[in-house]
Amino acid sequence: NFPPLGNERAVQVLQGRMKGIQGHCNSCYMDAALFSLFSCTSVLDSMLFKPFPLCDRNVQNILRDEIVNPLRKTGFVMARSVMHLREQLTEKGQYSSFTTAEKDPEEFLNLIMHQILGIEPLLKLQSGGQEEQESYCYQIFMDKQEDLVIPDVQQLVEHSFLSSDLKLVEIPSCFIIQMPRFGKEYKMFSKIIPSLELDITDLLLDSPRECCVCGDVATLECS
Repeated sequence: NFPPLGNERAVQVLQGRMKGIQGHCNSCYMDAALFSLFSCTSVLDSMLFKPFPLCDRNVQNILRDEIVNPLRKTGFVMARSVMHLREQLTEKGQYSSFTTAEKDPEEFLNLIMHQILGIEPLLKLQSGGQEEQESYCYQIFMDKQEDLVIPDVQQLVEHSFLSSDLKLVEIPSCFIIQMPRFGKEYKMFSKIIPSLELDITDLLLDSPRECCVCGDVATLECS
């Protein structure tokens, strides 16, 4: 098994022609999700080694041996390997079109993490004092902001949490963020700058924070 790529090794292995995950038949949503989850981080490698029968061994083997390991070893995954995974997901799930249609990444993550590999939800969120909600990823929802022309991920997450009155109940072990939706006809942002670090201090529920006026521990929060 191969460790995730980092620093110069990542550039050496992943840069150039015929690199990444080969697309085929509306697979872009799955290709992008798998690349993001496994190419350069090990935080979700437990999915690859979770013991049977707590997970589906066949799907796990395809994910580990046909997609993740080749991606980390050579920087390239053939389309037929992803199609093999899509065929298995079609058999295991309630969805008949995983091999042909484009899906929402959240739909794919929920199926493979929850129903097939048995991973506990990664996020606990609370909105306006209501009950906690659990999820595997967070999709950014926000109205168009005229002052955000080329935003970074930090700005988008903060704007989205503020507009939805959301807080993180606890620090997540893994924070999967889906960028704002766009299609062929409309794109909210032409580019989004990746934030290499994400400050979630102001997004945490009941987290002690500094008062911006006096410097003591804050007792009130103004949105």
